[in-house]
Amino acid sequence: MSLLLAYRTNTAYDRWWEGRKLWGALVNNSRNLAIKLNAYLEEERDKIYFKNLISTYAIVLSKHLMNEEVGLQLFEGLDLDIEHHKHKPNQVASILFQRANNLYKTGQITGEQFIIINSELQSFAEICGACERIKNTPIPYSYNAFIKKFIFFFVMTLPFGFVFSLGYYVIPVVVFIFYVLASLELIAEEIEDPFGGDTNDLPIAKIAENIRKHVYEIM
Repeated sequence: MSLLLAYRTNTAYDRWWEGRKLWGALVNNSRNLAIKLNAYLEEERDKIYFKNLISTYAIVLSKHLMNEEVGLQLFEGLDLDIEHHKHKPNQVASILFQRANNLYKTGQITGEQFIIINSELQSFAEICGACERIKNTPIPYSYNAFIKKFIFFFVMTLPFGFVFSLGYYVIPVVVFIFYVLASLELIAEEIEDPFGGDTNDLPIAKIAENIRKHVYEIM
């Protein structure tokens, strides 16, 4: 029983921790891209455009994963051709790459500089895809149902094994064991989707806002 619950909890925690590492990578890559572009670009309008676009990607991705609508005001001042019925993070990432490619074509950055920032540009779509894999691949319902049924029958039969040795003390013991097992299952169920709005989910909206703040400070 303990091994079964441990595996269930570890599986859910692994998903939560993988989501945290992905958003940590997005923080680092956003900063690195901002640092490099700030050094490469000479035109102030280009710096303003990219700092807005980089921070916008993080915010759009957070809303996309939380199934929230993206307000039009988020794109004000960026002159983006965004279709709101399509995948918004992909559209922003595509525009970001196209704009960087235009810098190369117009000679504002060299080919070597474009190759250097390409890894950060590419990572945005990769991080989005990995987060969607976690979100769209829930723990199978049959597995969750089996765990709950197993806990129920285990707790119901537990008094028969201890009633003769514990007497009436078996009641608080069984209640405590049920509380522990049920709590572990509820915690695992809550964190298996780390991109929701529950208390124990990742604060991706706050992380996205921190990315915006850091990028603005750099550029």
